[in-house]
Amino acid sequence: MAEELVFYTNPMSRGRIARWMLEEIGQPYRTEYLDYGTTMKSPEYLSVNPMGKVPAIKHGDTVVTEGAAICAYLAETFPDVGLAPTAAERGRYFRWMFFTAGPLEAAVTIRALGFEIPPERQRMAGCGSIQSVLDTIEYAVSSSPFIAGDRFTAADVYVGSHIGWGLNFGTIEKRQAFVDYWARVSDRDAYRRGNEIDNAAMPKKENS
Repeated sequence: MAEELVFYTNPMSRGRIARWMLEEIGQPYRTEYLDYGTTMKSPEYLSVNPMGKVPAIKHGDTVVTEGAAICAYLAETFPDVGLAPTAAERGRYFRWMFFTAGPLEAAVTIRALGFEIPPERQRMAGCGSIQSVLDTIEYAVSSSPFIAGDRFTAADVYVGSHIGWGLNFGTIEKRQAFVDYWARVSDRDAYRRGNEIDNAAMPKKENS
């Protein structure tokens, strides 16, 4: 009997990254929707993720949190889908997935919060300047059609999601390399299915 796969999320969260990845692997899974400040902070969910944040997955007795880790775990656990890296792709796959989870997200968040890292403190911050981070990820998405090489992998789900959100919300500069890369990686049935599921789960707006 296959181990149950449970997905903990909120449709207005980074859980959309994990949703896309779950749709890519094509395995049955059960969704548990959580609300900010209530069920996300409940004792039951804190036993899954003590941070009280989403996304998280539970696969049998295995719990995985953090979007990049979920994408990598699902790709490795369900290798027949072909989204895990080959030996030749492995370096780029992990390099850019972790760069996105670290410097890119940190730099974008810092700027979105209205902070500017003083030049003399950039080494202390780790992520460096927003300009150097964007130049670096532009280099990554311009070096090959997909982030790890010539084919789509789980790293494109993660990196692509961040770039797509950044373009949509204006937190990432609208450089042509980013626009072109996002168009390539988002043209997938699994991405569209995931979006439809989460959009349908969004809170309905009251008529004013």
